[in-house]
Amino acid sequence: MQASTLKAKFIQIRSNKLFEIFVITVIVFSALLVGAKTYEMSTTMHNITKFLDWFISAFFLTEITIRFLAEHRKRDFFKNFWNIFDSVIVVISLIPADDTELALIARLVRVFRVLRMISIIPELRILLVSLVKALPQLGYVMLLMFIIFYIYAAIGSTLFETINPVLWGDITISLLTLFRIMTFEDWTDVMYETMEVYPMSWLFYLSFIFFTAFAFLNMVIGIVVNVMEQENANARAEALEDEGEPSLKQISTQISNLQAQLLSLNNSKR
Repeated sequence: MQASTLKAKFIQIRSNKLFEIFVITVIVFSALLVGAKTYEMSTTMHNITKFLDWFISAFFLTEITIRFLAEHRKRDFFKNFWNIFDSVIVVISLIPADDTELALIARLVRVFRVLRMISIIPELRILLVSLVKALPQLGYVMLLMFIIFYIYAAIGSTLFETINPVLWGDITISLLTLFRIMTFEDWTDVMYETMEVYPMSWLFYLSFIFFTAFAFLNMVIGIVVNVMEQENANARAEALEDEGEPSLKQISTQISNLQAQLLSLNNSKR
């Protein structure tokens, strides 16, 4: 009975919004603490930051323990990727490596604590999952963009090498120059330089900018937005299932079954 009461309290704490906000606050504070350590500080401040760091580690350990104990089936806790990620970050942060050769690794791991905000905030999880799921489709866009880059780099290296070998000396340098043009970093200077020899070379730059900075960028945005809409729909469906409410798909299935039953009844009466 006492175990079930404690479990109920742990579940209540885990689902408490104030507790979630406090965890996010501690995560942000831990990130600021890592940034503060990059400045020169006195011995007293160094000891204070070291104490705060261990306090944060202990708090994270307590928080992850509460989440583990609040799980209905303990095995399901490690089926969630974010739970595994949080556990690894917390466990590695507990390793006393500040005065050893692993001090750099320990500081880097503490920097990654801020990534725990992704596992805490559902909206950030949706953004990251959407980006990861969009990568296969983005890969084809990147491949097509590379083909366009390569063609324009070959043309630019052939036509403009004598004008400015520093920018168009070979195809690899031309690729870097085209990336500079795509990001609009002083691209007009490059264009005006070649226009002194080839007055119509502005067509080369404007067409390249249209393909890369406008067309491909909109394609990337469209793919990511489409995947995000799908992930938001999945998240809403999961929320409805958790609340016990039927989803639209389940409702449509039930309506179809009712229609089939009505049709069978009408046929039997005839």
